[in-house]
Amino acid sequence: MSMNRGRGLQANALGTFDTVVMAVAGSAPAYSIAATTAVLVGAVGLASPAALLYCAIPMLGIALAFSYLSRIDVNAGASYSWVGRTLHPFLGFISGWALVISATIFMVAGSLPAGSMTLALFDSGLADNTALSTVVGAAWFVIMLLVVLGGARLTVRAQLVMSGVELAILGLFAVLALFHTGNARAFDWSWLGFSHFDGVSGFASGALVAAFYYWGWDVTSNLSEETRNSRRTTGLAGLIGVGIVFLLFEVFTIAVNVILSSKQIEDNDANVLGVLGEEVWPGWGGKLLIVAVMLSTIATLETTLIQVTRSLFAMGRDRTMPSALGKVHRTWNTPWVAIAVVGGVALAMFIASNALGSVGEILGDAISAIGLQIAVYYGLAGLAVVVAYRKMLLKSVGNFLLGGLWPLFGALFMFWIFVESLGELDPAAIAIGIGGLAVGLVPMLWYWRQGSDYYRPARLDASRTVEAEYVPEDLAVANTHAYEGLPTDF
Repeated sequence: MSMNRGRGLQANALGTFDTVVMAVAGSAPAYSIAATTAVLVGAVGLASPAALLYCAIPMLGIALAFSYLSRIDVNAGASYSWVGRTLHPFLGFISGWALVISATIFMVAGSLPAGSMTLALFDSGLADNTALSTVVGAAWFVIMLLVVLGGARLTVRAQLVMSGVELAILGLFAVLALFHTGNARAFDWSWLGFSHFDGVSGFASGALVAAFYYWGWDVTSNLSEETRNSRRTTGLAGLIGVGIVFLLFEVFTIAVNVILSSKQIEDNDANVLGVLGEEVWPGWGGKLLIVAVMLSTIATLETTLIQVTRSLFAMGRDRTMPSALGKVHRTWNTPWVAIAVVGGVALAMFIASNALGSVGEILGDAISAIGLQIAVYYGLAGLAVVVAYRKMLLKSVGNFLLGGLWPLFGALFMFWIFVESLGELDPAAIAIGIGGLAVGLVPMLWYWRQGSDYYRPARLDASRTVEAEYVPEDLAVANTHAYEGLPTDF
């Protein structure tokens, strides 16, 4: 890869603490619980805590894969670069494309709840007004677009405020739910077992939805070029992020099972948390949790924007997509062309999607479609780490387990739920999911014919990289321009 890439992103803008915040915000705990619980309960019923538990284990394998890969290749494109340099450039491009498409669909699916939640704070009747929700959601989306345009520092500061308040509210309600007495059913350990799943395909469709819950922690890898000591920090933050959101998801899913009846869950498919809040703390509870969900949704719109724009930036820089996408703004150090393009496309799709139906319907199909695309790029990254580290896996038990076996299990699990759930999903979800991936073949083949260097990659081999390129942390800092300003690296 040649290094004369023109202007780069702002190096060393984020510290460890910032990056962990981004990982948690990326998974959007409150939003995921609010928007996805009804979909998950619809798929697996009382087994929702089990689906989240059994998806967390392979998901940690994928987080380990990202952690190991980010040590040997720091690239804003993350899996796009890693998969391209280990398995095959075509698969690498499809990895990057899967993220771009899933993130774009998500920004459409996520802006609507942001709008309806904001309206619900003022009047619960207004929240069902799709047209008004669209206007408010679009406004939030544009604000986040401007924040992301303003640079990595501004993005993190906004994120600290939004996610801080969100996590404080969720923590408070987790405690309140424990002491809640008027229960719909008693807690049962079988909810964490396999007995409630409707066979193998039922388990797979639950796992696909669960994958959507966790998705987003990998934003840390897309920020790797802007993070201090990123070879260590990005992977670690991703792992911590998965751990934190796993605990939150389990606590709230079990609380929903205990406190709410099946009918309550079904009737409030896009606002399960609001109903839970009202039950736990009548009067104030619903409002507070609506605030948490609103902040969470807006926060995850921001991290999703970062993922998609940084991926497109890497693709533009490599000329596997129009090279303008690789342009960086002189003042803000952000890929402004990519941000503008994504913003325009997402807003146009968002307004068009209103013609399609209710909030609930749009969300259901979008979540399953995104689940398919996530499974593809997470699965490929899990295979990539095994190939990149193949010469080092037998050198230690840690390498073998954490850099080989667990990520490989994660990858196989992702591919398995992809194939298994195809038989279960609505035609609409499959069309969005597979059709979205298929569209990527056009730019892939076009730029391959144009002879982009990306399609003649320098192979990624951990044994060489680790020996040749390892710089001790204390020396690395001396040779880089540290960010001057408020230290947020705890």
